Amino acid sequence: ALPICPEPETRAMPFTDVPVGSYYYDAVLWAVENGITKGTSDTTFSPNMTCTRAQIVTFLWRAAGSPEPKGTAAGMTDVVPGSYYAKAVAWAVENGITTGTAEGTFSPDATCTRAQAVTFLARAQNAKATGKTAFSDVPADSYFADAVAWAQANGVTTGTSETTFSPDNDCTRAQ
Repeated sequence: ALPICPEPETRAMPFTDVPVGSYYYDAVLWAVENGITKGTSDTTFSPNMTCTRAQIVTFLWRAAGSPEPKGTAAGMTDVVPGSYYAKAVAWAVENGITTGTAEGTFSPDATCTRAQAVTFLARAQNAKATGKTAFSDVPADSYFADAVAWAQANGVTTGTSETTFSPDNDCTRAQ
């Protein structure tokens, strides 16, 4: 199981664009301190920048300790061997975190949606939903319904409003 954002060390935030009190402040500090992500520069994190599918899978792989995959992302024709994300995608495929976007493709440079990101996270945690979500925009038969229900029940997300999750919205670095 991946670690879930414990209390960060008492160290100053290195980024000027991560305000104290923001919902993502502690998570950003924890992720940087644990080598999961870096800023987009020495002084910026760019919390509103969108994440690609390769970036999200790489964050999860690093959170898992960057385990060496058993093989390569063979069969994923759009995963560049030797790229920063190649081992992460291979690990994710081997562990059932992703099956790609279509037969033989992972779409590493595509923007990751909130539905995809929460599904990757739930699968990486081997999480199981214990109920249904009340978000009106999460169809019960969608591939991400159980992941959203798990994330909501465990405080991973509160949605984009009290009644919506916005599954098709882009996933940002802050999220």
